[in-house]
Amino acid sequence: MKILSIFGTRPEAIKMAPLVQALNREPAVQSLVCVTGQHREMLDQVLRLFDLSPDFDLGLMSHNQGLNDLAGGALTAIDRVLDEVRPDRVLVHGDTTTAMAAALAAFHRRIPVGHVEAGLRTYHLGQPFPEEMNRRIVDLCSDLLFAPTPGSRDNLLSEQLEGQVFVTGNTVIDALQAIQHRLDADPGLRAALDADLPQLDPRHRILLVTGHRRENFGEGFRTICEALDQIADRGDVEIVYPVHLNPNVKGPVTAALAGRPNVHLVPPLDYLPFQRLMQRSHLVLTDSGGVQEEAPALGKPVLVMREVTERPEAVHAGTVQLVGTGRADIVNAVTRLLDDPAAYAAYAGRINPYGDGHACRRIVDCICGRPVQEFSPLPFPPAASAPRRPAGLDALLVRD
Repeated sequence: MKILSIFGTRPEAIKMAPLVQALNREPAVQSLVCVTGQHREMLDQVLRLFDLSPDFDLGLMSHNQGLNDLAGGALTAIDRVLDEVRPDRVLVHGDTTTAMAAALAAFHRRIPVGHVEAGLRTYHLGQPFPEEMNRRIVDLCSDLLFAPTPGSRDNLLSEQLEGQVFVTGNTVIDALQAIQHRLDADPGLRAALDADLPQLDPRHRILLVTGHRRENFGEGFRTICEALDQIADRGDVEIVYPVHLNPNVKGPVTAALAGRPNVHLVPPLDYLPFQRLMQRSHLVLTDSGGVQEEAPALGKPVLVMREVTERPEAVHAGTVQLVGTGRADIVNAVTRLLDDPAAYAAYAGRINPYGDGHACRRIVDCICGRPVQEFSPLPFPPAASAPRRPAGLDALLVRD
């Protein structure tokens, strides 16, 4: 069976890398990889970390390109690859423009699509933008829907989509566990990574910040920076902010926060040093999606600087709090976690609802037609949760 995995951004690469590695170990599968280069430098470092060599690299990234330019170019370029490869199945991940274009291109050629991380929803098309729409399009085009959580599965079932739904857990936990094992086993590696940030005062707690969401451009980033500036006045924290290269992020963040001695605006970090920094941090402030899944797995409280999230499971589990972008809301939430040990412990001690490190095995079993014991965030699967076998390929994807 010829499987073509298509991705283009750093988050996709992180979450697809362990799955590609699992496919490469499967004797019955010919695994091929196509990258669009929607992110370039950030994508390449993840490929190196996981020792992946794409079979096709479309190199679509251009400076400050618009969404329509990217989507149109991706659709055309991916279609040429599909025509050459003629895969039995395409795998895409998540909600990027690359994933949307790849799923649509495969659908037009009646090639079955498997969607990794299906079913996340805010039911607000503008938040996150354009990812909410992208993910819905991919789900509509897919015949195998790999939902990371029971909540994502319920979203898909309520929409009466034609694809088969399997709860697999999130592949990001597979990637996270592999990297954390590498860090835990190598004190020299940890020391070398720590040495790259010598300016951090070891007496202070680290607040890790990531922020790049398109819907926060402008006013959102202004108030986020005001909050970080006020938090820095405490003098007992080190704020580390790997600043996204997008000029709509880098410009206002640099203008507002550069020069503060305990605010460290650093270039985007490779995945390995970012994981080490997250390991060292006391708490995380973010507007991204993947960090909401990763940080709770390390016992780190997460404050999400957005109004809504497509990952509500961690909010319900008590490991994540939605704080929005208002200055006072961010400052108050951070202050509480810094000054109230009981409040901090209540966040840090909860169970992560996003995976157990076996998502890739479940997805490969499903693709290969083997029975799948679906993921449950409970300590043990419910008694009624028997292994499910995917329908035969001939029964899937009737598209006239």
